[in-house]
Amino acid sequence: MNYIETDIPGVWIIEPKVFGDARGYFMETWKEAEFALHIGEIHFVQENESSSSRGVLRGLHFQRAPYSQAKLVRVVEGNVLDVAVDIRSGSPTFGKYVAVELSADNKRQLFIPRGFAHGFCVLSEKAIFTYKVDNPYAPAYEGGIRFDDPALHITWPIDKNIKLNLSEKDLAAPLLKDARLNFKYPTNR
Repeated sequence: MNYIETDIPGVWIIEPKVFGDARGYFMETWKEAEFALHIGEIHFVQENESSSSRGVLRGLHFQRAPYSQAKLVRVVEGNVLDVAVDIRSGSPTFGKYVAVELSADNKRQLFIPRGFAHGFCVLSEKAIFTYKVDNPYAPAYEGGIRFDDPALHITWPIDKNIKLNLSEKDLAAPLLKDARLNFKYPTNR
């Protein structure tokens, strides 16, 4: 696998080696020892999957300590624009984001450490999105930031002919300046 650190230290793009022939393809999607060598020791405890249609935007989500989560995300069908926003107090990249297109075709993954808000927008007719997390889901500790917060300057690839589809919770999320955060820089895993 090829590990590419993004402009925000700690956020990584992972490109698998894909072996294809007339039968299809094979690839390793995660290898503990290799991951630890490049990124660090992570113990994933849960894997999730969602299915969404074009125009769905999920996020920007996070969980507060002690249930904050690191995530390893990928798309197994379709394509999305995936976004990670640094919400660690004191970070030199606080409020900055990384945006990466993840697709079934490019097979890229994105590693997002603790202390980041995360979201994605579906670019294809349908997308199946999977992600591993290193802490279980804890609803009492979840938080969010408004996807269109003008302070973040995120350029979502929203087609004006397609109605944006967000949950009520995401539509009601606060701006970054009003969000209840408890992440310090640097965060520990």
